[in-house]
Amino acid sequence: MTSGQLQARIEAAYERRQELSSSTVDREARAAILDAVAGLDRGEFRVAERIDGRWQVHTWLKQAVLLYFRIHDTQVVEGGFTRFFDKVPLKYAHYDHARFAAEAVRVVPHAIVRHGAYVAPNAVLMPCFVNIGARVGAGSMVDTWATVASCAQIGDNVHLSGGVGIGGVLEPLQARPVIIEDNCFIGARSEVVEGVVVGGQRHFDGGVHQRDHTYLRSNHRPDLPR
Repeated sequence: MTSGQLQARIEAAYERRQELSSSTVDREARAAILDAVAGLDRGEFRVAERIDGRWQVHTWLKQAVLLYFRIHDTQVVEGGFTRFFDKVPLKYAHYDHARFAAEAVRVVPHAIVRHGAYVAPNAVLMPCFVNIGARVGAGSMVDTWATVASCAQIGDNVHLSGGVGIGGVLEPLQARPVIIEDNCFIGARSEVVEGVVVGGQRHFDGGVHQRDHTYLRSNHRPDLPR
């Protein structure tokens, strides 16, 4: 199935979302929803991407995530040292040594990543939380107690310091999640929320609070389009 066909099925299912549940979803819609979220998990799709110099949001992928919640019941999720009760499984629940090695991601106890989030090679996850639909780029570090919310986009070689909060958004569908472009440093206990885009190579000191859909241009690319 092409991405266009998958998008059409997701959009059609979303139009009748009130009818869908774990017991009523039809086979075709269920397969499309699972395929879309699996594509996010593998990094084949992303909720927001730069096209022709501008960040664009793919609302159909947000729809897929919302539908995923709707067609799954809450269930026990094994966490080794504990148990959880959730609708979304853990990304690394069934990984073995070979798969971890192949994907080249370092996952430090007790990092939590939900299925549907993508973490690129050479990223390091300290004890942190990465939510469904989010993307963490190659060589980036999500430090201790940092959170990357639903659909947030973290570029390559980014350092999210301890306790950083990166906002995301599922609804409204057209709303842009927080985007941190490549080679940024976000200082400890900072918070970036409400659709802010942080241009490449920016450096935030600790304790910064940035909000209200602003665009912070790259330190080294002042002509970057909004």
